[in-house]
This record gives sequence, C-alpha cells and structure tokens, in this order.
Amino acid sequence: MADDETTKDTAPAPDPAEHNAFFPSPYSLSQYTAPKTDFDGLSTDEKYAGGRWKVLTIATEERYMPMRNGTFFSTGNHPVETLLPLHHMLEVGYEVDVATITGGPGKFEWWAYPSADEAVASAWKATEDAFRAPLRLSDAIADGLDDYAAIFIPGGHGAMNAIPFDTDVQAALDFALDNERLIVSLCHGPAALLAGGLGREENPFAGYSITAFPDSLDFGPNIEIGYLPGEMPWPLGATLTKEGLTIVNDSMSGQTTRDRNLLTGDSPLAANQLGKDAVAALLEAFGD
Repeated sequence: MADDETTKDTAPAPDPAEHNAFFPSPYSLSQYTAPKTDFDGLSTDEKYAGGRWKVLTIATEERYMPMRNGTFFSTGNHPVETLLPLHHMLEVGYEVDVATITGGPGKFEWWAYPSADEAVASAWKATEDAFRAPLRLSDAIADGLDDYAAIFIPGGHGAMNAIPFDTDVQAALDFALDNERLIVSLCHGPAALLAGGLGREENPFAGYSITAFPDSLDFGPNIEIGYLPGEMPWPLGATLTKEGLTIVNDSMSGQTTRDRNLLTGDSPLAANQLGKDAVAALLEAFGD
C-alpha cells in the first residue's frame, strides 16, 4: 500500500483543459512550493522619483510545453520568480509594463502561487491588469524602448516555449545591450538569451556568466518525483553553454550573478535576492 501511495503521489496530475497535459505531482509540489516566500523586506529606503524609467517584463503566453514523450507540461511563468522581483522594483518606484510576443495574456503556474505571501500579493495587485492585457512586443519596440531601464524575463518552464525563438525578443535584447540597459532573468528565463543568436554566427551573450536552473534536476529528480511528465524538448543549460555562455551554478541554492548589465538567478529561491540586486543596479544607473 505504501508503494502504491508513493506512486500515486509522484504521478503528474492531469490537466483537464488539454489532452495528455499534466500539472506537477502532489509530492513534487509539497517539495517545491510553500505558502510564503523568503521575502524579508526591501533592501533600501531610497526611492526613484524621476518619473521616466520603467521596467519591461517579457512574459510567456504559451502554457503548454511539448515533452519528448508526447505529453504536455502545463506551465507558464512561475509566480514567485515573476512577482517577487517585481515587488522590489515596484516598491522603489519603477513603473512596470508587460509584453508578450503576440499581445495575448501572460500565463502563470498558479499551482506555485504562495497564497499567504503579502509581497507577492501586492505585486500581483499592481500588475494583474498588465498581465491580462499586455502589450504586443513588436508594438512596444515600434513605439520605442528609450524609457525602459531594464528588461525582465521571469522564469517558469513556459519561458522556454516561444520566447527563445522570437526575433522581437532578439530586438529587445539588442536594444538593451546597445544602450546599456539592464537585463534581469532567473531560473528558465535565461532561455530568452538564445534569441540573441538567431540568424547570427555568434550570440552576443557569448562569454557572459549566468546562473540558471540546472539541467541535472530537470532531467533527473524533476522527472522522478513527477514535477515534469517527461523529458523536456531540449536542455536549457547545455543549449546556453553551446551558445558560448558559462553557467556558474550546478545546483539550486538561490544563487544570483551579475555579469556586466546581465543579472540572473538560479531558481525561485533566488527571486528575493535578484529583486534586491535589480533594485541596486537600477538605482545606481537609473536613479535620476
């Protein structure tokens, strides 16, 4: 009976909205989610009051990741990885816009929402309308990105679906690199950096060091405990490494890294610190 219960608890849970699609197993959620984050207050009393600089969040609008075994993983952006860093940026005074590739609503992994976390709830209240009716990324680019101090690409496996293969994402990242703006990302969000190399002999992020979610977990324990219903279509870390980036972490510990104007974190455990890192970088370079 115990073995049967273990098998049941680690079985990915069916998502009734799509054929052969699955949420993470109950057991995996007990290991990876919690009602509260590690938010321990803002890192500074300093406020941005200049009225110009904003943060552009590029969210995923595709929920389902096709796995190698023919299943779909019901995913999206991770709410902690998205909303906790944004809370830090919002509270210091930076306005936040949200864009998706086509302008469709952003998708979240709501099964990971920390229901008792006030910081995450505050950020969701401030940005819900923007995620439900985001900008079309090409329109944001056409209107001009001059007032954006940073581009934020949150994690969640959904960030691997379309964002890394989109030329508008490439254009936004090019703008950030060419104009010394910040790029902030974590967990699976750094998949977006692959867009930098589309149609080019070399990815402009080659030579950068980052933190990201480890392949060893996605292709090992995450399958064993039923967080994922099968192997992902491609490995995040190995693909970024092939593009010339260096991943400095091999575990999920909450590590963050800054290389030039690129700030990254390894997982939801890094969301709080990455928000603090982003605020420090924003105030330093875009505080006036």
